[in-house]
Amino acid sequence: MNKLFCLAAAAALVLTAASHAQAQEPTLNDRATTLTQQMAQKVPLNEAQFVKVRRLNLNLLAATQELKGRFANDSATLDQRLAELQDNYEWDMAAILWPRQLAAYQRTRANMTALGSSTEQR
Repeated sequence: MNKLFCLAAAAALVLTAASHAQAQEPTLNDRATTLTQQMAQKVPLNEAQFVKVRRLNLNLLAATQELKGRFANDSATLDQRLAELQDNYEWDMAAILWPRQLAAYQRTRANMTALGSSTEQR
């Protein structure tokens, strides 16, 4: 009886931990908001732009997740589709941002890419 109780308690603990870990994982909405807030620190956005950029980021994250699931076994197609998605994202960002903001966004993006590539080479 004691072993059965311990086993049931352990199973309940595992299920509780799994549901807690799942609850702690940020949702796409949370990730889109965080990404937009980080972007707004580098590229000041007015309220309307913030809403549009957040929606754009949410769409980007959702589409990326969908493509990764859909083309998990075809990396060439996945890379091509992700590149197309990124191109569309950049085009949409250019339509939302004013020229100075777009220049600041592109500088920030270039710096992040440069930092990422120098880190990868090490």
